Amino acid sequence: MHHQWLLLAACFWVLFMFMVASKFITLTFKDPDAYSAKQDFLFLTAVPDVGRSPGETHFPEELKPTGKMLVEPLVYTQRLELMRNVCREDALRNLSHTAISKFVLDRIFVCDKHKILFCQTPKVGNTQWKKVLIVLNGAFPSIEEIPENVVHDHEKNGLPRLSSFSDAEIQRRLKTYFKFFIVRDPFERLISAFKDKFVHNPRFEPWYKHEIAPGIIRKYRRNRTETRGIQFEDFVRYLGDPNHRWLDLQFGDHIIHWVTYVELCAPCEITYSVVGHHETLEDDAPYILREAGIDHLVSYPTIPLGITAYNRTKVERYFLGISKRDIRRLYARFEGDFKLFGYQKPEFLLN
Repeated sequence: MHHQWLLLAACFWVLFMFMVASKFITLTFKDPDAYSAKQDFLFLTAVPDVGRSPGETHFPEELKPTGKMLVEPLVYTQRLELMRNVCREDALRNLSHTAISKFVLDRIFVCDKHKILFCQTPKVGNTQWKKVLIVLNGAFPSIEEIPENVVHDHEKNGLPRLSSFSDAEIQRRLKTYFKFFIVRDPFERLISAFKDKFVHNPRFEPWYKHEIAPGIIRKYRRNRTETRGIQFEDFVRYLGDPNHRWLDLQFGDHIIHWVTYVELCAPCEITYSVVGHHETLEDDAPYILREAGIDHLVSYPTIPLGITAYNRTKVERYFLGISKRDIRRLYARFEGDFKLFGYQKPEFLLN
């Protein structure tokens, strides 16, 4: 009898260890750029920066979490002050200012019920913020009940764009509503856009592969005998070309996945309430909800541990083999984004 109990206990122990291992494997192998696909509706926890060796995933110094549940409120004030200071720099005016055009107004989603404006910056976890607003607008009772194919269907998701209102209504909302958007390291965002639209293409959007990629290859591929599909090097040359706009016009609104934050959200023309950072989203999401006065109504979906942290190794790997000239031209276009939001110039451009 004693042996039977020992055998039963051993079986339970093996089963428990298997469950723990399975959970660990699931978390470890999630795609960092695809975490917005399906999430549970749970509470957030801060991610401590423990045991990382140089060259691996890390936060830029000014964006590191405090180790507490929330980043100190002073950080958010400092971000806005930095943005205002850069907006005043004449030398960067062409890189930091843009007109509040229909293109910008199309990027801003409205929640009139709670007086919130959210500017969409693709490849920065925007799907989850759109789900939050969809629930707040009353289109669905909870985040879990929103079908994935509805989130980006603007005829069904109940999210009006700011461009759909009259000029007077637009100005009133811009002046009185809580306004926010999210940013991440500009080069890492471009890598995410390239992977999502030209490599993985999870939403089966054939025009990226069959229309946009061939257009970029025809103009920017140096080796004309190369028959492979679009490479990151081709993408970098396109984005860094000072004359990229003629292709942008052909591509239409699809360019929202890689144009600058300045072009998307006009941060020097619109007075935003909060600028969140993807790298510290575990801290920033609860802060934004609280500042907007909606933290008692909805929670931001769970973020897999460490998934939003800046990955220097990945960035360096993607830019390996690309000429310094092409990288410098790319940085010249996105310099406004780097400086407005406190991101450091990549080390491989300092050598």
